[in-house]
Amino acid sequence: MMSAASLRRPSAPKGYALSIHVVTWNVASAAPTVDLSDLLQLHNQDLNLDIYIIGLQEMNSGIISLLSDAAFEDPWSSFFMDLLSPLHFVKISQVRMQGLLLLVFAKYQHLPFIQIISTKSTPTGLYGYWGNKGGVNICLKLYGYYISIVNCHLPPHVSNNDQRLEHFDRILESQTFEGYDIPNILDHDLILWFGDMNFRIEDFGLIFVQECVTKQCYRELWEKDQLYIAKRHDPLLREFQEGPLLFPPTYKFDKHSNNYDTSEKRRKPAWTDRILWRLKRQPQASPLVSSLPASYFSLTLKSYVSHMMYSISDHKPVTGTFNLELNPLMSVPLITMMPEYLWTMENDMLISYASTPEFLSSPWDWIGLYKVGMRHINDYVSYAWVGDNQVSYGNNPNQVYINISDVPETEDQFLLCYYSNNLHSVVGISQPFKIPLRFFLRDDELYEPEPQI
Repeated sequence: MMSAASLRRPSAPKGYALSIHVVTWNVASAAPTVDLSDLLQLHNQDLNLDIYIIGLQEMNSGIISLLSDAAFEDPWSSFFMDLLSPLHFVKISQVRMQGLLLLVFAKYQHLPFIQIISTKSTPTGLYGYWGNKGGVNICLKLYGYYISIVNCHLPPHVSNNDQRLEHFDRILESQTFEGYDIPNILDHDLILWFGDMNFRIEDFGLIFVQECVTKQCYRELWEKDQLYIAKRHDPLLREFQEGPLLFPPTYKFDKHSNNYDTSEKRRKPAWTDRILWRLKRQPQASPLVSSLPASYFSLTLKSYVSHMMYSISDHKPVTGTFNLELNPLMSVPLITMMPEYLWTMENDMLISYASTPEFLSSPWDWIGLYKVGMRHINDYVSYAWVGDNQVSYGNNPNQVYINISDVPETEDQFLLCYYSNNLHSVVGISQPFKIPLRFFLRDDELYEPEPQI
């Protein structure tokens, strides 16, 4: 049996860069019927994205739709999974509150370094009892750093600016983590906050705003943008950064066109759809030290744009692409899977894995067998409860049997994932591999092949 010292543990490099693509879109109850390649930058050869964060507002939230989505994947989630899973992105978390939906996808090699801490919904409609307005949040640890992601839908209309700011504060104050050893959200390393914030342009009349938009004189409108004004006066809001608004206002359009509102209401164009971020203050490195500090964590905005080609809604979607540079606080996965030491028999596969000393296992941990291109963590083709199928315990490597009788002989590649019940996350993942033929017949005798890599 192999010793723990001989294990080849994958680890994250010391200076690590992740590319994150954030999407916010008020879809106005529309179904996902259009090509989203531009929205997701699928054909941008210069991008090598690691994480997608997608927030939708005003999804169809009628009672029939909600009942259907409770039993099945909602259409938008399925649509995004169908697009991203062939590119090796896995849906790692989602949270929905009526028309609000927040999705997080990551490339599978990052899964052992992402722990989902909590998901939460904060309704603010009807004095906090109705979820047509409010925020949904996913809190996670990424390579050891705390990140909170908030998708919100704030009250509409130019006159409700104070109410918008009040709801912003209420959503922020609701992000508590009682019973967990988790810092306050304002002590998290990164807050990504986006959505249909519904801030409008004050004072200027409709004609002047439309002329500025036509001439692309956006800077003149910034001074009267309610969010821009609020950031000058609110110390906490001032800590949230935003890229320059170098794209046309994203609301309100006639559906299925690029024409601003021609209805009787003639809404003034406004940048209602925004992406903000807040970084925890980092300790300053000494000017005499050229290396990065141990907890180095830096976010850089690379692109902040609207996507005018989409017209199924009265809003245009907005995306922000970020580079996240960090020194990982967690650089070795808690579980190391070893498919190169797989042994297959007629109905079972023997899996070897090793754990770090600090990993606390649970009888409800399980190992899943997945085809490469899986959509989400429950998309396994077979699985085994670690406690029920353990062959050896207390040694590194441990060994577990998993049944593969229902797995057809195929040339597809597979992955193994170890799911921790305590951490509610994948804590170990194998490299892709092929399952060898389970047995051959040689001279009328059953011949079991040698293990293959």
